[in-house]
Amino acid sequence: MGVGQPTVLVVEDEPAQREVLGYNLEAEGFRVVRAENGEEALLLVAEEQPDIIVLDWMMPNVSGIEVCRQLKTRSDTRHVPIIMLSARSEEVDRVRGLETGADDYVIKPYSVIELMARVRAQLRRTRPAAAGMRLDYADIVLDAETHRVTRGGEEVKLGPTEFRLLSTFMEKPGRVWSREQLLDRVWGRDIYVDTRTVDVHVGRLRKALTRAGGDDPLRTVRGAGYALG
Repeated sequence: MGVGQPTVLVVEDEPAQREVLGYNLEAEGFRVVRAENGEEALLLVAEEQPDIIVLDWMMPNVSGIEVCRQLKTRSDTRHVPIIMLSARSEEVDRVRGLETGADDYVIKPYSVIELMARVRAQLRRTRPAAAGMRLDYADIVLDAETHRVTRGGEEVKLGPTEFRLLSTFMEKPGRVWSREQLLDRVWGRDIYVDTRTVDVHVGRLRKALTRAGGDDPLRTVRGAGYALG
């Protein structure tokens, strides 16, 4: 998938279903985090910051609907797409699921191929570079599939880390990213990297983008981090 493996949180209380889902998502190149109930899901969301959540409706104690409701009312998790899985095909249930904030609703039994397509569709919305899309910002064009970047039609030579950094900035222009968030997104949370490393790579990215002239599109926000534009 290229630009930093997207993380999928699978919340499903049936072990067999959870494994099938996890296995298929991993085969598609996703990083999968598994939760077997609603309480665990709510804890993992804070720790793992998933890019998308596949959530079973019927679970003991805290239902999928309740998990969805809580996540969609929190400002730090409101933007994470949620796909609800439910054996309840009634129209009224579907409406209730979507009203609670679910982004999509898949009825069991579902085809794995269809579910994968829906996961990808949600990611294209929230993480276009991870889905192999082309991103544009001012005169900068990033093609995630061919790993090429041009500015004003001229090719910009970037190393893999600078490429992932630029993808992150271009997916959310104007958003201020802290060094810790960039470490998570670009280097991955399992790798120990000093936050100063972020500054070094941002410096390299700036140099590459302005090599042929043109303004520096990256902004340093004092005490907060970096933003594009």
